[in-house]
Amino acid sequence: MTDTPLDRIRNFSIIAHIDHGKSTLADRLIQATGGLTAREMTEQVLDNMELEKERGITIKAQTVRLRYKAADGLDYVLNLMDTPGHVDFAYEVSRSLAACEGSLLVVDASQGVEAQTLANVYQAIDANHEIVPVLNKIDLPAAEPDRVKQQIEDVIGLDASDAVMVSAKSGLNIEGVLEALVTRLPPPTGNPNAPLKALIVDSWYDQYLGVIILIRVKDGRIRKGQKIRMMAGGASHPVEQVGVFTPRLVPVEDLGPGEMGYITAAIKTVADIAVGDTITDDRAPAAEALPGFKPSVPVVWCGLFPVDADDFEKLRDSLAKLRLNDASFHYEAESSAALGFGYRCGFLGLLHLEIIQERLSREFDLDLIATAPSVVYRLFANDGSMTELHNPADMPDPTKIDHIEEPWIKATIMVPDDYLGSILTLCSERRGVQVDLTYVGNRAMAVYRLPLNEVVFDFYDRLKSVSRGYASFDYAMDGYAEGELVRISILVNQDPVDALAFIAHRSQAERRGRSICEKLKDLIPKQLFKIAIQAAIGGRVIARETIGALSKDVTAKCYGGDISRKRKLLEKQKEGKKRMRQFGKVEIPQTAFLAALKMDA
Repeated sequence: MTDTPLDRIRNFSIIAHIDHGKSTLADRLIQATGGLTAREMTEQVLDNMELEKERGITIKAQTVRLRYKAADGLDYVLNLMDTPGHVDFAYEVSRSLAACEGSLLVVDASQGVEAQTLANVYQAIDANHEIVPVLNKIDLPAAEPDRVKQQIEDVIGLDASDAVMVSAKSGLNIEGVLEALVTRLPPPTGNPNAPLKALIVDSWYDQYLGVIILIRVKDGRIRKGQKIRMMAGGASHPVEQVGVFTPRLVPVEDLGPGEMGYITAAIKTVADIAVGDTITDDRAPAAEALPGFKPSVPVVWCGLFPVDADDFEKLRDSLAKLRLNDASFHYEAESSAALGFGYRCGFLGLLHLEIIQERLSREFDLDLIATAPSVVYRLFANDGSMTELHNPADMPDPTKIDHIEEPWIKATIMVPDDYLGSILTLCSERRGVQVDLTYVGNRAMAVYRLPLNEVVFDFYDRLKSVSRGYASFDYAMDGYAEGELVRISILVNQDPVDALAFIAHRSQAERRGRSICEKLKDLIPKQLFKIAIQAAIGGRVIARETIGALSKDVTAKCYGGDISRKRKLLEKQKEGKKRMRQFGKVEIPQTAFLAALKMDA
């Protein structure tokens, strides 16, 4: 692979809103360049995770090397990165963009520019990318290419007069995309004789090869047998295999500047690899590392506990392997009186949380309980110190707290004019503050500041239902602001259940507390004594439900006779129930936890 001159290499990523056709376009490009035979070709070939195929979304950015003979008769090497479109996986997008010089911006010719389209374009502009607009789905009856071109110019400010018109599904004009890549995107730069510098773009665990590292070589060469060093981690390893994805793993002799590929180096410990680190030659190291990626900051935290306590070790190993594959996922050990030992995990959003849970259950065969998701609060104590609070159960006595700050986001919502009223109402209900409201044609773009706490539960679902699926939503973190926040404890038979504690704004506390009490009343099985379920702020109970006692007929064996005997038996039963209520422990079944934690409040 050493024979390709730098000016014949193109590194590009495909960016777009969810469902605008990124993975289908990647399929057609692979097919058109002969990357896979017709027999090997499957739909969404780069979405190789079972979950990705099932949900029809891209979760992990994937790479593939294609060879293309252009109209000028020259052979080109195209390195393609297919990226996710969902807001929770924006971190994957930023890493992919750092490894490329240009982007294909795919826009649906019927739906036009959506919120995520904007977010991804701005990321590509920040990475100094050359951007080629591609209008997809032009064969749909609802396609309006001229309107969408105008929209790209108005909303993004990108010249779309020479946008490539394609239908990724039918393969229409794929040749036009390949020619645009070769003629309009810049080649990479790099010096093959300089000391080795390669960026770690991604890594994952393979049970046969150990850790596979996806790299983009900037300077120098990397070959089999060479001893390499991680510049941030300091660990050094001999390279066992160098290769490229076609999308099959194909070993090659070496990789030079501008090229993307993978290496394996018998790395057993996950901690040796940091995504964004620079690889250099151990004997002749580079003077300075490449600029890595900004570390991702988790915005949603929740506890993950194994249903079977014996699975704790397995959960620890599984989380370590997943962390290698997903650098934006964080975790730390914690224990709970109700649920035993587990981990407090940080995610970039609710879909991210759901995907990680699903992967743990499928790929590692783990049965888990997740506590209610919560965001990271900042607690300012009376002495002026500040601590970050990930778990509501850890909140100290309110008398020691001066004030609490909660994270806010800046949300961009694009919606057809007909549904704007219900969207504005929803944002107001969630304590939102309107920043901007503009129109492009018959679509409104509303920009709101919202507290993240109000968004993490069911905001996205509600948004889709009130707009009948037409609204698109994107958000970015927008700092912290002081809020009137309280911790709501849930008590069952006067015992606090730490796994069900949550933090809410005082105005929402009563509604949320009542909702979870009502839910638990239906979920906890009856005992031989009355059970009180209470929601409390500090020592003040704000909601209560009572589960009636199971009644055993103690007078069943009394046939006729003196009434005082029956009364005596009933009094005895009453005393017993009183004593039970005092000393009885209520076992909350796992199913009740799971259902109660799926909060719809």
